[in-house]
Amino acid sequence: MDWSALRSRLLPQSQNSVLPPKVKLPALPTVVLEFSKMADDPDATTQRLGQLIETDSTLTCELLKYTNSTAFAGRQKIAVAKNAISRIGIRNARNFLLSTAVQQTMKASKSKLINIQNLWLTNLERALFARELAQKLGCDRDLAYSGSLLQDFLLPVLSNELFEIYFEFLQQPEGCQSNLVDYERKKLGWDHSIATAQMLHAWGFPDDLVCCVLLHHQGLAALQNPEYGASPIAAVAVAALMTDPLRQTPDGLKQLILLDGIWPEFQLHETAERVSLALADVTPLSAQHATLSRRLEKQLAATHSQSSR
Repeated sequence: MDWSALRSRLLPQSQNSVLPPKVKLPALPTVVLEFSKMADDPDATTQRLGQLIETDSTLTCELLKYTNSTAFAGRQKIAVAKNAISRIGIRNARNFLLSTAVQQTMKASKSKLINIQNLWLTNLERALFARELAQKLGCDRDLAYSGSLLQDFLLPVLSNELFEIYFEFLQQPEGCQSNLVDYERKKLGWDHSIATAQMLHAWGFPDDLVCCVLLHHQGLAALQNPEYGASPIAAVAVAALMTDPLRQTPDGLKQLILLDGIWPEFQLHETAERVSLALADVTPLSAQHATLSRRLEKQLAATHSQSSR
């Protein structure tokens, strides 16, 4: 994938921000933004990058915990940031730190409309699901994971600053609901996908992550795209069909079930169960979350009940 070319075509450098000036954007830690820019320098060393990260004790602890986890664990426990970066690579370290910073910022957000904890759990489950799907597609699992975590980063802010518009979206009568991006384009002339992608690009996020966020509402159509149908973009787009607190794609569950019927390797129920177990390993809060696996069980039970009448 030529990510830079794709990003330049879909999100030109000269394009002005779609966000109204009154919207107060969240801010990421300066250390993370500096790390992201330094990581693009071919002369940057793990020593310099490690020294930069160690100026933020919270991020350092998170990075060390991640690199000492079972996913990357080696024989020797890592205790300094430069060794952590060496173990997982500069690119993976950047994606992890960016995602961690976004997580912390989102959790600190306030919204009169969205339960932030529920939204974060949804994004985390989507990220785990996107990672599973990326493995089936044979593409970058970590990029799919990070893209899913970042996709709805701005929604708490937007739903708070533009409360009436997003509240009206939730009041749509059942059966007549449009998806969120179509609604946003009709009401605002833009949608949260492009707004978030523009912000991430301005912050210096890598083009591959920006593209995954920009196209995360492509749905099943992403799988059929000849350019990125087997890329993390498709994995993120399919994962985005999962139900969330804003009900962004009202028929998302039906679309996932449809895909399961035409793509045997998808294995929706088995994948959803693995993701549910992985989510439980990551956070004890998963017990309070309506996972995809539980929703599918409920859907199956309802189908059996109707057929037995």
